[in-house]
Amino acid sequence: MTDADRYPLPRTFEEFNEQRRQSFIRVKDYKQAGGRLIGYLCSYTPLEVIDAAGAAGVALCGTSDEVIPQAERTLPANLCPLIKSTYGFAASQKCPFTYFADLIVGETTCDGKKKMYELLDELKLTHILHLPQGRDRAYEREAWYEEVRLLKDRLEELYGVEIGDDDLRAAVRRRNRMRRAMVELYRLQACEPPAMSGVELMSTMFAATFSFDVEEFTVKLEALAAERRAQYEAGERPVAVDAKRILVTGCPIGGVINKIGRTVERNGGVVVCADDCSGERTQAALVDEDADDILRAIADRYLDINCSVMTPNAARMDNTLAMVERYRVDGVIESVLTACHTFNVEAALMERAVEGAGVPYLKVETDYSGGDQGQIDTRIAAFIETL
Repeated sequence: MTDADRYPLPRTFEEFNEQRRQSFIRVKDYKQAGGRLIGYLCSYTPLEVIDAAGAAGVALCGTSDEVIPQAERTLPANLCPLIKSTYGFAASQKCPFTYFADLIVGETTCDGKKKMYELLDELKLTHILHLPQGRDRAYEREAWYEEVRLLKDRLEELYGVEIGDDDLRAAVRRRNRMRRAMVELYRLQACEPPAMSGVELMSTMFAATFSFDVEEFTVKLEALAAERRAQYEAGERPVAVDAKRILVTGCPIGGVINKIGRTVERNGGVVVCADDCSGERTQAALVDEDADDILRAIADRYLDINCSVMTPNAARMDNTLAMVERYRVDGVIESVLTACHTFNVEAALMERAVEGAGVPYLKVETDYSGGDQGQIDTRIAAFIETL
């Protein structure tokens, strides 16, 4: 069997635009060269375990409404757009990473996702991490440690490899270096005015989730941070001095970077920090590289992520208030995806915490369509005007 036979392109490949065709060719070439590819759906996925298996981990969360009509042939319409988009890209074979993935790693962060994964498994081999609902009870940490160990076992079986402690420790050091580079870029936004556009920063971090080579992308991040710092010290000011400093929190921001972020920055604001699950509050958490039990250290690091699916989750509000102070934030915008009940309910606690600290707060509930863009423009512009 030839490589072309082993890795055929989708039946509708010729209907794709040039950019999408090139993406498929790039991933196909990677697989034909012997590359291993694991798709993942959440920040709780222990990427070091995937790295240690010699595979590239790529994020598969859908961030576009393009394939939602196809997803709604199977899924209910009143479901989170991220879930529908993720499934739609798998069903339509329009995402090269989903299409060529050897395995997709999902997690039980919400009821909609965990039931969607049962359907996704009919399209692509899927492994589910059973996430505890909290982390304050000893058995929850033990259960999560077992889930991480089971993922390690699954990858060893899938690829016919043995993942040793040395492999895990090396992967931890690589990921920690990447996280430090990300945090260095985030912290440049604490400058007054910030060193770069928030949209540029968020887009750069989003691109990191599609890189096959952790070390290569880390070098790019470190170079970008050094470049932006040097430019700033040389007097370059890409952001207006009087731009209102906005912290964006809430649901994963990938699908609404333009809808929320660009709207902020078109209306006299600048996003100085993104406090979503892939933003600074997650990337600042490192794995203990010298831990005796490195797999447990990996598991502990991921379980400590402050997502609204956890109960209680007061640490998320504490972290946001610390970021408000660190970045001297003028206002907080919470972006909630339609039908994301955990973030929508927890928004009441976030509003109380933020406004209790004397900082204005705005909640924006939206999806991936453009139908409410005018309303969002008006609301965000009016919010910034009041700051």
